[in-house]
Amino acid sequence: MKKLENKVAIVTGASKGIGGAIAKKLAAEGASVVVNYSSAQKDAETVVASIINDGGRAIAVQGDVSKTAAVDHLFAEAMKQYGTVDILVNNAGIYKWGPIEDVTEEGFHEQFNVNVLSILLTSKAAAKHFSEKGGSIINIGSAVSSVTPAGSAIYTATKSAVDSITGVLSKEFGPKNIRVNSVNPGMVNTEGSRAAGFIGSEMEAHIVSTTPLNRIGEPDDIALVVSFLASEESRWLTGEIMLASGGVR
Repeated sequence: MKKLENKVAIVTGASKGIGGAIAKKLAAEGASVVVNYSSAQKDAETVVASIINDGGRAIAVQGDVSKTAAVDHLFAEAMKQYGTVDILVNNAGIYKWGPIEDVTEEGFHEQFNVNVLSILLTSKAAAKHFSEKGGSIINIGSAVSSVTPAGSAIYTATKSAVDSITGVLSKEFGPKNIRVNSVNPGMVNTEGSRAAGFIGSEMEAHIVSTTPLNRIGEPDDIALVVSFLASEESRWLTGEIMLASGGVR
């Protein structure tokens, strides 16, 4: 029996990159997966098609998870299709780098709404919809909360908030047998990091040179850790911040 057999997982921001890899891995382990996306419908449908072609179960649900109405719709569709929710992976996120001189109110709220507010809204909904058996919430943070690189003030602040929320909610939800953990990746080879110009840059070369495992991450590296935290194999873990960065600290 697969370790996530008969489980239902919602993965936010799952149309590509880390989120897409997580959705596919959870499905491969037996979970029915709700692939949430904000705007990349074709990419989300491609992830769903890949899961189904491999014998899994998945649906795609559009929604900006920084909005309460969209979160309510997301969980309603999951309940309608599968009857329950057991796992929530908060992967939706954006990043924009720049010096402090570039900080604007609009840019601040944009990143905090997607990276922080969404986690509060989806976790609130998960606590309502998880069964009496409990469940697992996995937040995708970032190694930047430990490394604090220059030019990332807003983004690093959002991911530091994710670390704090993980700890707080692990205590609030513990009595309900809901575990809350965070996976904090270092640089990962995704469409987003390529579009941002990180891959092939001096920054990548520097990160590789300071990474004990001597490479940047791949989406599957993160998906493996998330799969572990979603399963009963991690049943005694909550409130943990797991650096998945090849040793970068």
